[in-house]
Amino acid sequence: MKLLISNDDGIYALGIRTLANALAQAGHEVTVVCPDRERSATGHGLTLHQPIRAEMIDSIFHPSIKAWACSGTPSDCVKLALWALLDSPPDLVLSGINQGANLGTEILYSGTVSAAMEGIIEGIPSIAFSLASHTNQDFQPAAKFANILVEQVAAKPLPELMLLNVNVPAVPWSDITGATITRQGVRRYVDVFDKRVDPRGKTYYWLTGEVLEDVEPPSGLNLPEHIPIDVHVIRDNYISITPLQYNLTYSSGLNQLHEWKFQFM
Repeated sequence: MKLLISNDDGIYALGIRTLANALAQAGHEVTVVCPDRERSATGHGLTLHQPIRAEMIDSIFHPSIKAWACSGTPSDCVKLALWALLDSPPDLVLSGINQGANLGTEILYSGTVSAAMEGIIEGIPSIAFSLASHTNQDFQPAAKFANILVEQVAAKPLPELMLLNVNVPAVPWSDITGATITRQGVRRYVDVFDKRVDPRGKTYYWLTGEVLEDVEPPSGLNLPEHIPIDVHVIRDNYISITPLQYNLTYSSGLNQLHEWKFQFM
């Protein structure tokens, strides 16, 4: 398959090298276009008020891989690849492997997920891969599963245009319980701003926070309750696969509000 791979951890991140090299070695045609530095938690931001530069990179990836380092955001990278750098569209857009989980409502801030989301906006099935640890550097199990999943999609294409958000537990391959389809949970944080003073006496704030993983998603979303939640299964060493879309319309809200009447004088 022809694959476009991006990320938000930057061109030198071990996760993207592991993913891209594993897929190239499996015989796929791989192109990498990703930020030239870390751009985590940038969401779906685009660069509008300054130029975007892309530089070809040698010697980092498998010899068959074409790679560019881009000065923009993860979404910029995928958009630039599809509209300017590639000769023809890829079969799949992949993003990752991210250092750290993208579970629950974290996906709203994630540059990793946003890069993949740019793919489905352009009509291309996409997959985002994340390793559920900020410290574990063993990306091989996640890359191994990425190979399995890409082969699955090649043999049996996705029934509709969607993004698969994949989170892999940070354990050896032999300790992974399995893979399961999940629904997005709510990974809400109790936000804490640590107030500090810099050497010049100026006050600044550093965003920290404690995660609350056990918040159930709203019932009005009409999600099937027999499908497990992503933030739950990862604790049991399951690989979580959540199908996502970019349309954020609240269907229950439509049903509840469509009879509203507005009085104009």
